[in-house]
Amino acid sequence: MLIVDPSLATPPYEQLKQQITDARTSGEFPANHRLPPVRHLAAELGLAPNTVARAYRELEASGVIETRGRAGSFVTGTTESTEKAAAAAARDYVALIRQLGLPATDAMRLVRGALDAQA
Repeated sequence: MLIVDPSLATPPYEQLKQQITDARTSGEFPANHRLPPVRHLAAELGLAPNTVARAYRELEASGVIETRGRAGSFVTGTTESTEKAAAAAARDYVALIRQLGLPATDAMRLVRGALDAQA
């Protein structure tokens, strides 16, 4: 959740930039996390849309987010956040495989087949 404290000396757009960067680093906002539209976030935080737009522009310039036209703005991945997401997916897969009663060799064969099909 993004919060802006008007009593701080730090400008609101800088507060937003820092919070989004920190959320990306911590994994709270994983790769491809869609950020709220500028106008929506501005209304939610009681800010001018130009303030949020400035934060988004500067985050995009630094590579923290990317804008995909009308689809919106999305957080870019870091190596660490990508690995955390992959590890979580692997744990979920292992839990499902165990629930289905498949042996590990079959599970690995299925993963290799899926990877080869995506290549």
